[in-house]
Amino acid sequence: MPASKDVLIIGAGIGGLTLALALAKRGIGARLFEAAPELKPIGVGLNLLPPAVAELAALDLLAVLTERAVITQEAVFFNRFGQLIHREPAGQHAGHRQPQLSLHRGDLQAVLLEAVAQRLGRERINFGWRCTTAVEAGELMRAEFLDAAGGRLPPQEGAILVACDGIHSAIRRQLYAAEGEPVYSGVNMWRGVTRQAPFLTGASMVRAGWLTTGKMVIYPIRHYADGSQLVNWVAELETPHYRRWDWNRPGRLEDFIAAFADWHFDWLDVPALIRGAESILEFPMVDRDPLPRWSFGRLTLLGDAAHPMLPRGSNGAVQAILDARALADRLADDDDWVRALANYDQARRVATTAVVLANRSHPPDAILREIYLRTGDRPFGKIDDVISAAELGQISERYKRVSGYARGQGAVAEA
Repeated sequence: MPASKDVLIIGAGIGGLTLALALAKRGIGARLFEAAPELKPIGVGLNLLPPAVAELAALDLLAVLTERAVITQEAVFFNRFGQLIHREPAGQHAGHRQPQLSLHRGDLQAVLLEAVAQRLGRERINFGWRCTTAVEAGELMRAEFLDAAGGRLPPQEGAILVACDGIHSAIRRQLYAAEGEPVYSGVNMWRGVTRQAPFLTGASMVRAGWLTTGKMVIYPIRHYADGSQLVNWVAELETPHYRRWDWNRPGRLEDFIAAFADWHFDWLDVPALIRGAESILEFPMVDRDPLPRWSFGRLTLLGDAAHPMLPRGSNGAVQAILDARALADRLADDDDWVRALANYDQARRVATTAVVLANRSHPPDAILREIYLRTGDRPFGKIDDVISAAELGQISERYKRVSGYARGQGAVAEA
């Protein structure tokens, strides 16, 4: 296939790499252009929910991912006093065909990158190419690039262009120049990974506390031969003060540790967990308002470039992976790729808009908010005196249905 018939993919993150693999499976050529000079294992942990795992399994990646991940067994909710509020099974333990996987973001990207290199060829992955603009050129798309030093690189042409270049997307900015900065949620977060002994089941995803006084998300993402695990943790606090978003900005322990200083539970010493991290990253929780349109002729958006969402509910990477599957299917099924992009836009924009809005108002940790409000942030005698198990289940199920991973829901048939 001539290079001009390729799909130009801008960004080699999780969405861009998954899209390249999904296209290759359907016999569609692609070339990737990544602004970073190389892919480094940045960030910390993430969760892959069953719908995303099903798509990666269809790309023959399940075995290698399972080797590098922790198969999540349960989701567990506690108050800041270490009292159990609610627990529910996860992944296959909850009846899904595929597991829920917790792993390091760098491990996932490494698996995807190696698969792209093997199946498409390393020459199809271009690092150090920062896309600045994209315009239609007859029946093709032409993209302009700069190198790391700001020098101009040769323009590239392809049949269509898919912007997978994240929340800082130059293509989104080109399409919506007046959009402005991302929306700050009022919550700042600090993240790290710590090697330590397993806690609870050794495969538990914990949410604890509440944002007003301090909230934690904690789960293991890697097993070691000596029985220890690499544990991912996220500390969240409401604060009006934040610095501009940057996934690689170092965080300071003294800015947040006081909120968690007395979190010494019989199942985990949280301050020790935090202090045991080799490094800490700080990031304000931001998103953007949903767009009225992603696709413009031969150009479209995917992943965080299309629908950046608050990092709640493990849905950022998941929705990007689902975008990639949906777009690849439409391109394979329709010779009119402009129409295919429009159809992809219509289907996925509706679905992801619901998730963006749910993450703002009714995320999975709405359970924690409800208990915080009902107890006045005090220990309880019995959880049944505060809220019924049925109501807790309803709160959890509501988010799952919006996100598309309620058991038996069509979006997660995982065939």
